[in-house]
Amino acid sequence: MCRILCGSLLAKIDEQIERAAHLAGLLPEDRLDGPLDAAGGWTAGDLLGHLLDCMAGFCAALYAAEPQRLAHFQQLRELPVNLSISPREFRTRVETYRARIAEGFALQEDGGLARSIPTVFVPAGVTLLTLLLGNLEHLINHKRQLFELLKRMGVKVSTADLYRLRD
Repeated sequence: MCRILCGSLLAKIDEQIERAAHLAGLLPEDRLDGPLDAAGGWTAGDLLGHLLDCMAGFCAALYAAEPQRLAHFQQLRELPVNLSISPREFRTRVETYRARIAEGFALQEDGGLARSIPTVFVPAGVTLLTLLLGNLEHLINHKRQLFELLKRMGVKVSTADLYRLRD
């Protein structure tokens, strides 16, 4: 039973979630309601709510791979995402998703990443790895959006806030 690739992928996902939570903690509480850009649209609080949706995507993919053993993941659908939330609420909710993602990965073996999972968009299925990488890309893109927002707000952020630097 080989889990080297699963462990590496989980570590990278967890790192990105941790960095998103770190960046969320840098958001000034009094600046959550302004639009992200001049055209309006999302606020900083909305972006945090959408980042939760990104994390829920990992849980959905892992559930699709193990629907019997992860049946309780269906309860996660009741948690609201894509709504404006505070950085404090975001950090609290992140821990729920981190724990469930780790639980889902604990049931995976490297070979299982090649298993085909039917989706709404591709009923014939795509590999679990493709689903997880797509969710990782989604999370990273919105984490970067949060980083750029902080820079525009005048918050001092650097590469170390965006990435976990290794020696």
